[in-house]
Amino acid sequence: MVDITFKSYTLRKAIATATIQVSSPDTIAIVEQRKVPKGDIFEFARASALLAIKKTSDMIPDCHPLPVEFAAIRYEVMDLQIKIEVEVHTIYKTGVEVEAMHGASVAALVIYDMLKPIDKGVEIQNIRLVEKKGGKSGNPVVSAEHLKAAVVVCSDTVSRKEKKDTSGHLLVELLQEQGLKDIAYSVVPDELKAIRACLEQCKADGIDLLVFTGGTGLSERDVTPEAVEPYITKAIPGIMETARQYGQQRVKTAMLSRGIAGFAENMLVLTLPGSPNGVKESISALFPQVLHVFQVRENKPHE
Repeated sequence: MVDITFKSYTLRKAIATATIQVSSPDTIAIVEQRKVPKGDIFEFARASALLAIKKTSDMIPDCHPLPVEFAAIRYEVMDLQIKIEVEVHTIYKTGVEVEAMHGASVAALVIYDMLKPIDKGVEIQNIRLVEKKGGKSGNPVVSAEHLKAAVVVCSDTVSRKEKKDTSGHLLVELLQEQGLKDIAYSVVPDELKAIRACLEQCKADGIDLLVFTGGTGLSERDVTPEAVEPYITKAIPGIMETARQYGQQRVKTAMLSRGIAGFAENMLVLTLPGSPNGVKESISALFPQVLHVFQVRENKPHE
């Protein structure tokens, strides 16, 4: 199965349809009058579709089991056609498109089975997905190409060249994957003065997004939050709360990270953990959604 452990829980929706084509108006009349010998096709198909939605992962090998939060089966009769519409919602890490299509296809098979004794020309047509929401398709689309970014590694050992940096280079790569092109890179020691000087220089250089990695832990030398906090003019607590919650689902000690985030005037500042895993998890938790803050500020009405 595809690895989805890095994904976040979001509200996901899907709508699928299937069409039953009959050969005679008499068949439609029998259906509408609830006189099909095998029973009410709509109720039988509805119950079967609900069961199919819940059992999709049992039937489709690569589908992940997921919680079904909502399911609805709707019908529309038009001329010689019965249209089935299946809508499914979940709050999970992967979508419900296959669940919706599986429900629609099983509902169509049930109706076909119940009508074939009275209509030899009945057939199933056009099982398809008509709508999906959530996940990547639900993220706000924000172009990052015009943003200037900077990655700053806070580490005594890296600054003294006693240790090679991995987290900072990884962070640059991950930001590039998010569409950021102009990314500066630097290393500073775990010192208030050095971190603040770097932040001030980034402000002077017109950096839009400044991301620190390292110095957010509990040791005496971990001072990145203390260095950054005086410069934050508009705090955004939810950013690092989201990162910690995401990390907590994977590593219990993620709750010990003291990272903060917010705007230093016009520059968004993030303070991420110093480990490669911490960096990777933080980016997975926050991007691309966090880039929406730039769109919000650009659309802010002038006073």
